[in-house]
Amino acid sequence: MTIKNTKADLVLHPIRIRILMALAGEHRTSQQLADDLRDIPQATLYRHIARLAKAGIIEVAEVRQVRGAVEKVFTLYERTTTLTAEDVANFSKDDHMRSFIAFIAALLDDFSRYIQHTESIDVIADGVSFHKFPLYLSDEELASLSAKLNAAFAPYRNNQPGQERLRRIFSIILLPDVSKTGK
Repeated sequence: MTIKNTKADLVLHPIRIRILMALAGEHRTSQQLADDLRDIPQATLYRHIARLAKAGIIEVAEVRQVRGAVEKVFTLYERTTTLTAEDVANFSKDDHMRSFIAFIAALLDDFSRYIQHTESIDVIADGVSFHKFPLYLSDEELASLSAKLNAAFAPYRNNQPGQERLRRIFSIILLPDVSKTGK
Protein backbone atom coordinates (compact mmCIF):
# COMPACT_ATOMS: atom_id res chain seq x y z
CA MET A 1 0.00 0.00 0.00
CA THR A 2 1.29 3.45 -0.83
CA ILE A 3 0.38 6.43 1.30
CA LYS A 4 0.85 9.09 -1.38
CA ASN A 5 -1.57 12.01 -1.10
CA THR A 6 -2.83 10.99 2.32
CA LYS A 7 -2.67 13.16 5.41
CA ALA A 8 0.33 11.11 6.54
CA ASP A 9 2.16 11.74 3.27
CA LEU A 10 1.51 15.46 3.56
CA VAL A 11 2.48 15.80 7.21
CA LEU A 12 5.46 13.42 7.26
CA HIS A 13 7.77 15.38 4.99
CA PRO A 14 10.86 17.05 6.54
CA ILE A 15 10.10 20.56 5.20
CA ARG A 16 6.40 20.34 5.98
CA ILE A 17 7.16 19.06 9.48
CA ARG A 18 9.28 22.18 10.02
CA ILE A 19 6.47 24.41 8.72
CA LEU A 20 3.99 22.72 11.06
CA MET A 21 6.38 23.06 14.00
CA ALA A 22 6.86 26.76 13.21
CA LEU A 23 3.07 27.17 13.21
CA ALA A 24 2.51 25.18 16.41
CA GLY A 25 0.68 27.59 18.69
CA GLU A 26 1.47 30.46 16.32
CA HIS A 27 -0.06 32.53 13.55
CA ARG A 28 2.47 33.30 10.80
CA THR A 29 2.49 34.88 7.36
CA SER A 30 4.41 33.26 4.52
CA GLN A 31 7.08 35.93 4.97
CA GLN A 32 7.38 35.23 8.69
CA LEU A 33 7.74 31.53 7.94
CA ALA A 34 10.43 32.37 5.36
CA ASP A 35 12.23 34.44 8.02
CA ASP A 36 11.97 31.55 10.52
CA LEU A 37 13.07 28.91 7.99
CA ARG A 38 15.78 30.83 6.12
CA ASP A 39 17.60 27.70 4.95
CA ILE A 40 14.61 26.64 2.81
CA PRO A 41 14.45 28.36 -0.60
CA GLN A 42 11.48 30.71 -0.66
CA ALA A 43 9.83 29.14 -3.73
CA THR A 44 10.12 25.68 -2.15
CA LEU A 45 8.70 26.94 1.13
CA TYR A 46 5.75 28.64 -0.57
CA ARG A 47 5.02 25.48 -2.59
CA HIS A 48 4.88 23.41 0.63
CA ILE A 49 2.73 26.03 2.39
CA ALA A 50 0.30 25.95 -0.55
CA ARG A 51 0.17 22.16 -0.47
CA LEU A 52 -0.56 22.11 3.27
CA ALA A 53 -3.24 24.79 2.88
CA LYS A 54 -4.89 23.03 -0.07
CA ALA A 55 -5.05 19.81 1.97
CA GLY A 56 -6.63 21.65 4.93
CA ILE A 57 -3.72 20.88 7.24
CA ILE A 58 -3.08 24.58 7.73
CA GLU A 59 -5.64 27.30 7.28
CA VAL A 60 -5.85 31.02 6.74
CA ALA A 61 -6.62 32.61 10.10
CA GLU A 62 -6.63 36.17 8.80
CA VAL A 63 -6.26 38.14 5.58
CA ARG A 64 -4.59 41.54 5.76
CA GLN A 65 -4.16 44.35 3.26
CA VAL A 66 -0.46 45.33 3.25
CA ARG A 67 0.67 48.06 0.83
CA GLY A 68 -1.91 47.08 -1.75
CA ALA A 69 -1.20 43.36 -1.50
CA VAL A 70 -3.17 40.66 0.29
CA GLU A 71 -1.23 38.95 3.08
CA LYS A 72 -2.49 35.66 4.52
CA VAL A 73 -1.84 34.66 8.10
CA PHE A 74 -1.64 30.89 8.52
CA THR A 75 -2.29 28.67 11.51
CA LEU A 76 -2.58 24.94 12.10
CA TYR A 77 -5.91 23.33 11.48
CA GLU A 78 -5.58 21.42 14.74
CA ARG A 79 -7.78 18.48 13.86
CA THR A 80 -5.63 17.36 10.90
CA THR A 81 -2.00 17.60 11.99
CA THR A 82 -1.90 14.59 14.31
CA LEU A 83 -2.04 11.14 12.81
CA THR A 84 -4.74 9.05 14.44
CA ALA A 85 -5.02 5.29 14.88
CA GLU A 86 -7.43 5.36 11.94
CA ASP A 87 -4.87 7.17 9.77
CA VAL A 88 -2.23 4.48 10.34
CA ALA A 89 -4.55 1.46 10.58
CA ASN A 90 -3.78 0.30 7.05
CA PHE A 91 -0.09 1.21 6.95
CA SER A 92 2.23 -1.45 5.61
CA LYS A 93 5.59 -2.13 7.24
CA ASP A 94 7.15 0.16 4.63
CA ASP A 95 4.64 2.92 5.44
CA HIS A 96 5.46 2.68 9.15
CA MET A 97 9.20 2.73 8.38
CA ARG A 98 8.77 5.76 6.12
CA SER A 99 6.84 7.61 8.84
CA PHE A 100 9.47 6.81 11.46
CA ILE A 101 12.29 7.87 9.12
CA ALA A 102 10.52 11.19 8.53
CA PHE A 103 10.24 11.66 12.31
CA ILE A 104 13.92 10.83 12.83
CA ALA A 105 14.90 13.10 9.91
CA ALA A 106 13.03 15.96 11.57
CA LEU A 107 14.85 15.28 14.86
CA LEU A 108 18.20 15.21 13.06
CA ASP A 109 17.33 18.48 11.35
CA ASP A 110 16.38 20.10 14.68
CA PHE A 111 19.60 18.96 16.34
CA SER A 112 21.71 19.95 13.33
CA ARG A 113 20.25 23.47 13.35
CA TYR A 114 20.96 23.70 17.10
CA ILE A 115 24.60 22.65 16.60
CA GLN A 116 25.13 24.86 13.53
CA HIS A 117 23.54 28.01 14.96
CA THR A 118 24.91 27.93 18.48
CA GLU A 119 28.20 29.76 19.10
CA SER A 120 29.23 27.80 22.17
CA ILE A 121 27.62 24.42 22.73
CA ASP A 122 26.63 23.94 26.37
CA VAL A 123 24.06 21.15 26.46
CA ILE A 124 23.60 21.50 30.22
CA ALA A 125 22.88 25.24 30.13
CA ASP A 126 20.78 24.84 26.96
CA GLY A 127 18.71 22.04 28.53
CA VAL A 128 19.63 19.55 25.81
CA SER A 129 19.39 15.89 26.68
CA PHE A 130 18.72 12.61 25.00
CA HIS A 131 18.60 9.23 26.66
CA LYS A 132 17.78 5.66 25.86
CA PHE A 133 16.94 3.30 28.68
CA PRO A 134 14.76 0.22 29.06
CA LEU A 135 11.75 0.03 31.34
CA TYR A 136 10.02 -3.21 32.22
CA LEU A 137 6.31 -2.35 32.21
CA SER A 138 3.08 -4.30 32.14
CA ASP A 139 0.35 -3.02 29.80
CA GLU A 140 -1.33 -1.40 32.81
CA GLU A 141 1.92 0.27 33.94
CA LEU A 142 2.53 1.55 30.40
CA ALA A 143 -0.98 3.04 30.27
CA SER A 144 -0.40 4.66 33.65
CA LEU A 145 2.96 6.11 32.58
CA SER A 146 1.44 7.48 29.36
CA ALA A 147 -1.40 9.12 31.30
CA LYS A 148 1.07 10.67 33.76
CA LEU A 149 3.27 12.02 30.95
CA ASN A 150 0.22 13.55 29.24
CA ALA A 151 -0.85 15.10 32.54
CA ALA A 152 2.66 16.46 33.15
CA PHE A 153 2.76 18.19 29.74
CA ALA A 154 -0.85 19.46 29.80
CA PRO A 155 -0.26 22.63 31.89
CA TYR A 156 2.42 23.81 29.42
CA ARG A 157 0.79 23.08 26.04
CA ASN A 158 -0.86 26.49 25.72
CA ASN A 159 2.09 28.58 26.93
CA GLN A 160 2.71 31.59 24.71
CA PRO A 161 6.18 32.83 23.74
CA GLY A 162 7.59 35.27 26.23
CA GLN A 163 10.76 37.02 27.27
CA GLU A 164 11.77 34.19 29.61
CA ARG A 165 10.37 31.34 27.50
CA LEU A 166 12.43 29.54 24.89
CA ARG A 167 10.74 27.13 22.54
CA ARG A 168 11.80 23.58 23.47
CA ILE A 169 11.23 20.44 21.44
CA PHE A 170 10.26 17.31 23.35
CA SER A 171 10.28 14.05 21.43
CA ILE A 172 9.31 10.74 22.93
CA ILE A 173 9.77 7.39 21.24
CA LEU A 174 8.31 4.32 22.85
CA LEU A 175 8.58 0.85 21.35
CA PRO A 176 8.95 -2.71 22.54
CA ASP A 177 12.44 -4.17 22.69
CA VAL A 178 11.79 -7.20 20.49
CA SER A 179 15.31 -8.47 21.03
CA LYS A 180 14.33 -9.04 24.68
CA THR A 181 10.69 -10.07 24.30
CA GLY A 182 11.18 -12.49 21.44
CA LYS A 183 8.11 -11.11 19.63
